[in-house]
Amino acid sequence: MTADGRTGGLAVGVGRASLALAVAAALLTTGPPDRLSAQVDRTKPPALPPPPALKLPAVQTTTLPNGLTLAVVEMHKVPVVDVQLLVDAGAARDPSAAPGLATFTATMLQQGAGARSALDVADEAAFLGAQLNTAASFDAASASIHVPKRRLDGALDLLADVVLRPSFADSEVARQRQLRAAQLVQQRDEPVAVANVVFPAIVYGPEHPYGHPLNGTDSATARLARERVVEFYRSYYRPNGGRILIVGDVTLAEARRLVTARFGGWERGDVPAFPSAPAPASAARTVYLIDKPGAAQSVIRIGHVGPVRTTPDWFALEVLNTIVGGAFTSRLNQNLRETHGYTYGAFSQFAPRRLTGAFVALASVVTAKTDSSLIEFLKELRRVRDEAVGLPELSKAKAYLTLGLPGDFETTGGAAARFRELLTFGLPLDYYDRYVDRINAVTATDVQRVARQYIDPDHFDIVVVGDKSQIEAGIRALNEGPIAYRDLWGQEIR
Repeated sequence: MTADGRTGGLAVGVGRASLALAVAAALLTTGPPDRLSAQVDRTKPPALPPPPALKLPAVQTTTLPNGLTLAVVEMHKVPVVDVQLLVDAGAARDPSAAPGLATFTATMLQQGAGARSALDVADEAAFLGAQLNTAASFDAASASIHVPKRRLDGALDLLADVVLRPSFADSEVARQRQLRAAQLVQQRDEPVAVANVVFPAIVYGPEHPYGHPLNGTDSATARLARERVVEFYRSYYRPNGGRILIVGDVTLAEARRLVTARFGGWERGDVPAFPSAPAPASAARTVYLIDKPGAAQSVIRIGHVGPVRTTPDWFALEVLNTIVGGAFTSRLNQNLRETHGYTYGAFSQFAPRRLTGAFVALASVVTAKTDSSLIEFLKELRRVRDEAVGLPELSKAKAYLTLGLPGDFETTGGAAARFRELLTFGLPLDYYDRYVDRINAVTATDVQRVARQYIDPDHFDIVVVGDKSQIEAGIRALNEGPIAYRDLWGQEIR
């Protein structure tokens, strides 16, 4: 460096010279800017090449002598592992007098296990740098852990305690019972939570395995006791009704050794058959109004029973739903949000279930526009049945599904969620290897066929949670069916 500090200036000068040389070289190879512009048609978007084939790791399986199925997906780029243990102990198995028992039992798994108290379980997970979770849906219960590979042994020790040796201490049962009771009280002030309870109660009815609240009722929660939890656990938490999925930096041989050491002694037993129930009978379109005085918005759910997850029509249904309400640019959201400004978001879904599923279209809308929102909902849901889908919209929906799929497998957690779906619903383990081809094979005729088969406006259950005094007259004027009144649990008000 010189005394006047001009070395820095020299470096900048050299950098600028290099840049000038680079620009000159680019002009020699591509021509001046005006010639380059003449070669590009700016009136059309650039044509995209075909996406590369999706290469997914194989799902390797084996079965332990006690009947526990082990599935392993090797992903060695990052030293982390996701472990998900599924048992056939979902809320569809709740006794009619004890709704919420399955989810409560799953919650209790973490509240003390083996020699560990509830705080010890949480402290051990934190020490391992792990994320531990236990939960139950209608179709299965699960215990999962995400952990760095070097802590996998300790994480599996903790998971084995949680699943195989829960203590179900009376003090913890009482504490969790109080917490759940408080949550149910809070639920009454959340119209979205109310709608999520009321809609399945109306669609399925109280006798169906999916027709009760996932987290129970006030009276059922008050009756929860250790004996009931232990009885449910012993009936359904069995290895021959379980599957353990391990995704990450591990081999099948290593996983089998680790799992056998911890779960090989889990005693098998008879697991009652999964509940069966016929699909609820369709009823004429009805509006169900749940009064929430002072609500700033109306929460809307529109739908009816749907197909089982294993239907061969699922690929066409995914394309259909993407067009109707499965993406931000779908028809419902473009109409109700972008065009009319009635809502922050309007969407739809075919809910996947082992038994009869459900179709639902949903939004939270401005109270003053409740009737107008229903008009637009019903217009779009009728239109997709009555009018053939155009090629550009069909292609966009298929691209949305296929081009977005690789992102779901970028992490061990994302891959585990996708592969877990296969185990939960008994789908082929090579399902995603064929997914892109099956989606791309869907035609406009297929979309219209499944729309007419699985979306039936004449039999919609239309659930609206909102301020009755502000919205009832407008809804009645639509003349879209009789109005029935329900409480916060979906039960008829007499």
